[in-house]
Amino acid sequence: MPRAITAPFDSDVDLDLGSFLLRRRGAVCVAPGDLLPGPDAWSVRGLVALDADLARRGYLLTSQLRSTLARSAPTRLAEIGDGLLARIDHLLGADREHVPLFRRFPDAVPDHAQLFYSRQIRAFLLNQPRQPCAHCGRRGAEAGIGALAPCAHLLCAACLAGLTAEGRGAECPTCGVSLGSGTYLPEDSPAGRKAAQDFGGERALRPLRLITGDQVTAAMGELHRLLARRTPLSPQDRDDLSALLAHAPDDLPRRLPAQIPVRETKAMVLAALLRRGGAEALPDIAERVDTATDVLRLLWAWSGAEPDLLPATARRLRLRGLSRPLRRGLLEMLENLPPTSLVEDLRRHRSAWLRAGELLHPYEYRQRFPHVTQAFVVLRESDLRTHAVGREVAARVAGPLRVVSAGERTRLGFTGFAGRVESLLAAGDVEGALRVLAGRPGELVRRLHQVLRVHATATPGAPLPSALLDTVAGALARVAPGPLLGAYGALRGQRTAGERRLYFPRGTVSLAHAREDHGTVVPAELAAPVLGAIEAELVRRGGADGERFDVALLDAELVDLVAPFAERAAARTLVCVPRGSRQRLPEGERLRLFLHWMQPEHLRVDLDLSVALYDEHWAFTGLCDYTNLVHGDRAAVHSGDYVSAPPPNGATEFVDLDLAGLAASGSRYAVMIVFSYNDVAFEQLTDAFTGFMDLDGTPSGGSHFHPRTVRQRLDLVGDAKVCVPMIVDLADRRYTWTDLNTGADGGFHSVYRHAAEVGALSRDVLAHFSPENRATLWDIASARAAACADEVVVRGSDGGVQRWRRGGAESAEAFGARLRALRGSDGEADCGLPDLLSGKRAFVALVDGDVPVPEKLSGTLYRLYPGPIDAAPEELERLTAGDLVAGLVPRPRR
Repeated sequence: MPRAITAPFDSDVDLDLGSFLLRRRGAVCVAPGDLLPGPDAWSVRGLVALDADLARRGYLLTSQLRSTLARSAPTRLAEIGDGLLARIDHLLGADREHVPLFRRFPDAVPDHAQLFYSRQIRAFLLNQPRQPCAHCGRRGAEAGIGALAPCAHLLCAACLAGLTAEGRGAECPTCGVSLGSGTYLPEDSPAGRKAAQDFGGERALRPLRLITGDQVTAAMGELHRLLARRTPLSPQDRDDLSALLAHAPDDLPRRLPAQIPVRETKAMVLAALLRRGGAEALPDIAERVDTATDVLRLLWAWSGAEPDLLPATARRLRLRGLSRPLRRGLLEMLENLPPTSLVEDLRRHRSAWLRAGELLHPYEYRQRFPHVTQAFVVLRESDLRTHAVGREVAARVAGPLRVVSAGERTRLGFTGFAGRVESLLAAGDVEGALRVLAGRPGELVRRLHQVLRVHATATPGAPLPSALLDTVAGALARVAPGPLLGAYGALRGQRTAGERRLYFPRGTVSLAHAREDHGTVVPAELAAPVLGAIEAELVRRGGADGERFDVALLDAELVDLVAPFAERAAARTLVCVPRGSRQRLPEGERLRLFLHWMQPEHLRVDLDLSVALYDEHWAFTGLCDYTNLVHGDRAAVHSGDYVSAPPPNGATEFVDLDLAGLAASGSRYAVMIVFSYNDVAFEQLTDAFTGFMDLDGTPSGGSHFHPRTVRQRLDLVGDAKVCVPMIVDLADRRYTWTDLNTGADGGFHSVYRHAAEVGALSRDVLAHFSPENRATLWDIASARAAACADEVVVRGSDGGVQRWRRGGAESAEAFGARLRALRGSDGEADCGLPDLLSGKRAFVALVDGDVPVPEKLSGTLYRLYPGPIDAAPEELERLTAGDLVAGLVPRPRR
């Protein structure tokens, strides 16, 4: 590691919880019990070194956080500072060495910390004047941000004038040092220009704010937000949940919500309770178990596996042993379930329950738990009349169950739910299929596209009957957010016969498959009333909780962010960009892609970083990989091919992209690919991640990996061997974040050999994730804003601000339709965003959190990228994209 940890963390979980607060809330927690009555002189001097180290990574201490840290004892400040830097380095991937094979690819620390910090701040200001004020968070040229002399802390002209009026203008409000006669350091000097040229960095610093109190109290609100999700958690969220459960107070059972909607999340919670209390926790667990599958998921989570019950997980799972009290407690939970549903649940996951039976030993307790024993006899397909245990159990229970073979079920005419629906749809009986599907609204909404397709085939040109539309509307009101948004995306796009359709099978990694669809195209006039019902339902759910806001601030570029889906298979990332979203590339002409991995002992692993290039018609134009280190006139340059990555340093490969050079050479798309040359799955690696950085913002010379310029990082995990992290559109200067894996049967050793397949998949991905074919965060945020606020302010892609006001007689649905389409604006805003939000309770949803912090702002905030608004106080509740989706939980109509 580039920086030694002088004071180690108490445990790995402490590191996870600190990283959780830093990544999720942009905050640092300082316990009041660790603080001295006043600033410590040695700590004040030590903070200068921390300022310099943070600025090097692109971060800035807010004045409140800095003044609080100044009251720490020097040794405690060293622990906090080293821990903070280590967490930032870990998030950025800078906590290890990155040495390219060719040391000069692609073609001295100052002794005084104050001088080093001053040089960095002046370089930041020269390259990007829109830095945040450390005192109030304002930014922009009009704010007059400058570096105070001699401490170099950032302060805007308004704050300086206000402090001067209060008689406090002679000292820096951040560190308290006496200011010089010139107040601000001169920027445009030869030394400043040299620092800007060497240091680079057109990106704004990211403020770190203070959270008072202990980490556990600060994180409990996030625990309840994760437990309220109605979709499976992403790997990053699951890690966060594990850290939060490990730090939860002893009265955790009483703090849990009455219902945890997602079964997998509930299993993680129940396993945490079991680890905490052992057999004493069984009564609390039993209150939350209502199916046999809950017990099965609990066993998987107890054994340290993901409770997804997927075959891929089962192959790697080794069940953890249970003590006799635990076995008896779990068997008693199963015994208390209805016998018929118990048998049905066991047969649904037969192979997993056969393994669980070896752990639970149900026959050992056959007299105490006869129904459970009988269910396992049936599960093992033993005849109750001939099996010794079966005869004994049959005598103790009423109406013993008999195993019916598949052939006998067919002869007797037994047909399952899916079979009945498929039979009715195959016969063109849409009305009958909807009657059956009405009992399972989630299944009905998932099949909406299929139902409308059958209706269009059976009765061409006929509208959807009002009775059937009422049935659909009733199902929409009861379905979870995931199927609702999925149906919305499937129906809103313009479909064509024979088009390529993309599918994502359920699994631990995000594998994608495409095929041609020659089915009947659903006419737009047939889909329109269903789309209208879905849009009305989104607005209704947006305001169903009764919460109101004075104003809503939305970013029009939310339309480029896809609503999260299949988060179970999403990779851990630095910035949680939903899969399929399109984002702007960093300003500048050069990108640096990176890949780092470390192999375990006694196993050689050869990963390769490659870039495949295509023209606007997806014809292959070239590549940059281990077989072709330089493409064109150095438009793409590879750092060299490592064939192993032994510990402790591993190996790193880079590819530099000259965006203008690639476009000039006839390429339109650049597809980033990582694959395992010797067919070792990513999950077998000790560590592996990839990502990209803004090369124009890097200092000249020195290291090839610059943590301050890292824009995205993705962990390589799971049983996949090929990853396609992103697709770059060189013409539009945007990239689509794909986070996809592809099959690697027979090996994937050459991008050139698979260029056609990679191009076809990339084309299908861009078509599938186009905004008109998917539900977006704009759809969710605009529905929420229309339902909860009478005034909505929208910031356009050009920076202009438009205002929408709800009319006195206008319904929320009509207001939502007008806002969603961005029509009927009430004109431009007559003041800046801080003034619009000052003193308001607001719903804020932004792509970039570059809005200065308004005074006395409260409400809720979603932002994708950090910025000055992160310095807002705790009254502004932070949300993630998953939280926005979870807010669409079905609620009864009022």
